[in-house]
Amino acid sequence: MSEIVDLIRTWAAPHGLNLIGAVPLQLYNAAVAAQLQSNAIDRDARSVVVIGNGGGEFWGAYRRHVQQHPQWERREHPLDDFTRAVIENEIAGRVRQRGLRCTVVYPFATGAANLHFMELGRIAGIGGPSRLGILIHPVYGTWIALRAALLMDEMLDVPGDGLGFDPCPQCVPRACVPACPAAAVSDRGWDVIACLKHRVESAPDCAQGCYSRLRCVIGPQHRYPDDEIRHHQERALRSMREYYNKAFKG
Repeated sequence: MSEIVDLIRTWAAPHGLNLIGAVPLQLYNAAVAAQLQSNAIDRDARSVVVIGNGGGEFWGAYRRHVQQHPQWERREHPLDDFTRAVIENEIAGRVRQRGLRCTVVYPFATGAANLHFMELGRIAGIGGPSRLGILIHPVYGTWIALRAALLMDEMLDVPGDGLGFDPCPQCVPRACVPACPAAAVSDRGWDVIACLKHRVESAPDCAQGCYSRLRCVIGPQHRYPDDEIRHHQERALRSMREYYNKAFKG
């Protein structure tokens, strides 16, 4: 059944979704807590296809879509809605047309059972661990994102190019560590609370991008476009403020 993975790559590529990895769900389920296992979503699924993007091609596809549909940006979550449209219409729909069953899961979905996408991306070979608390790819560096997962009945084992990638322990420049103004990045990893407090309490700082992410020595040529970075930073800051107000002021 590896040909379905090749087809998914073909369907995804025109939309900038250029990172695809498929693995048996038993590998993922063995690595996460019971409440994050796939059984809570689809008991019959045997494999998962993880879909992501590296570099700015996905954002470019989104901007072209917005130009063709000027009212799209008025939506509450325009990029997430674009992601759903692409996955459902161009990928999952075509999988189903071939008589295959799949359940789509999104990392941005809330209020229902979901998957541990960071662990899923690592196991599926989308990227390896980094000091920044995000996945890192051997070509695209930290400029990657996970967009969706397809839970499928077929047994698939076609991991991505990032399988086993773990560059941070051997990194000599370690430029990401001194770059963080909050000292939230170290050899121990990412200090979430230190990062959160600095972002919320010093709002203008880090608004144009994470300094540590910008200084990573892997794949800097694949850095997101400036408007995409601003979009993600603004969205992250809104979420951080909500959490901060509940956790430290509530």
